[in-house]
Amino acid sequence: MTDKPGIVITGASGRMGQMLIKTVLESDKAELAGVVEREGHDWIGQDIGIAMGGAARGVIVTDDALEAFSGAQAVIDFTAPEATIAFSQLAAQARCVHVIGTTGMTEEQIARLQPAGRQTVLVRAGNMSLGVNLLVQLTKKVAAALDEDFDIEVIEAHHHHKVDAPSGTALMLGEAAAEGRGVTLADVADRGRDGITGARKSGDIGFTAIRGGDIVGEHDVLFAAAGERIVLRHMATDRAIFARGALKAALWGQDKAPGEYDMIDVLGL
Repeated sequence: MTDKPGIVITGASGRMGQMLIKTVLESDKAELAGVVEREGHDWIGQDIGIAMGGAARGVIVTDDALEAFSGAQAVIDFTAPEATIAFSQLAAQARCVHVIGTTGMTEEQIARLQPAGRQTVLVRAGNMSLGVNLLVQLTKKVAAALDEDFDIEVIEAHHHHKVDAPSGTALMLGEAAAEGRGVTLADVADRGRDGITGARKSGDIGFTAIRGGDIVGEHDVLFAAAGERIVLRHMATDRAIFARGALKAALWGQDKAPGEYDMIDVLGL
């Protein structure tokens, strides 16, 4: 037995799932308590170490999320919106911290997480890295300092497997820019340009999504006025930064009261 918090990883076979598993296994502050995959997946019933091509780790892949959560102190979840909503209900039932890195969630789906946040600690962020969350804060400050003479564009690039656009991080940055300007993002977002669109509307916050190759994640916030431009940039080259941030959130949440939190809370920014 150990006094280290037990962590469950959902979506074990995915790129982030495997990175999260490796991060927890390498940590001296937590232990891997369980791994979850969808019903019918080839990994069900296998030792996770063997399934990932290595040595046995004594943790068997399961499709029974509630059983896995019930024996743990936290679950880290980078899956899909509907799966995350279902996991949030089970995590609340098991009273374990639920760290959510899932992106592509609609406002309606996010609202469906609220009941879980009343029963347990729920940490959700479009990006778990320290650098990105610093960029969010900088974006808010710069947007607040500049008037609408400066157009704002959020430009993001990811690998060709990514299924949602704009990225969760891009939307975080757009929200920060809107907050800095004292407006609601939904009222000023320009998320698609094609054909004869007319001139750019003053005050809009534009989004551009690039998909290609194996790009881990790149985000620029461009403030452009006549004669000058300011560019705030973050480039990720290793998914491990997201996994380390997610583990930090899971550990941070151990002594917190039930509620909905984000990485700004975790990092104390």
